[in-house]
Amino acid sequence: MTPMPKDLSTPMQIILLMTLLTVLPAVIMSVTPFLRISIVLHFLRQALGTQSAPSNQVLAGLALFLTLALIQPMAASIYKDAWQPMEAGKIGPQQAWDVGSKPLKAFMARYVREKDVKLFIDITHAPTPRVPSDLDISVLAPAYILSEMRAGFQIGAVLFLPFLLIDIIVASVTLSIGMVQLPPVMVSAPFKILLFVLVDGWNLTIGSLMKGFYL
Repeated sequence: MTPMPKDLSTPMQIILLMTLLTVLPAVIMSVTPFLRISIVLHFLRQALGTQSAPSNQVLAGLALFLTLALIQPMAASIYKDAWQPMEAGKIGPQQAWDVGSKPLKAFMARYVREKDVKLFIDITHAPTPRVPSDLDISVLAPAYILSEMRAGFQIGAVLFLPFLLIDIIVASVTLSIGMVQLPPVMVSAPFKILLFVLVDGWNLTIGSLMKGFYL
């Protein structure tokens, strides 16, 4: 584990470390691709109708590793430009925050919608920035979360459509032949899973998600 700055007392280092460990999961889930990926994966599981397969732990783990692959360059830049100089005593915590937040803001600005940014600028009464880099993180972060939730729900809705069509066809067939007491979901589930496997659905879904962050 990387030590805290040497000019801080031990109790302060412990407090900062515990605060960081408490906030870190929320940061990872909110201001990284983890948010969109996890939403899409949960929509996909519901569309397949497999209930708890894959489990929440598997989906969260997959989303986490995909997120790490996407944010690795940004994290490396923050560590090199902000954390290492602060650890060496070359810059203070405030300057380290200013330097370290620039890659994060640049990353979020790539995927945030202008409409969502305007909403939070109006809410906070913040001055309108001339360039995206002038946006405060208190405005950019919630706007990014809102934009990613919208993108995740859009992708999830598109994923739902072909499986919903299968459910409708199976329900129509079972009703037409008088199988009223047989739940259509029990009949359609194997067909949906078979279709998903035949088209290599996991590869297509994950590939599309990852490519969406590189565009």
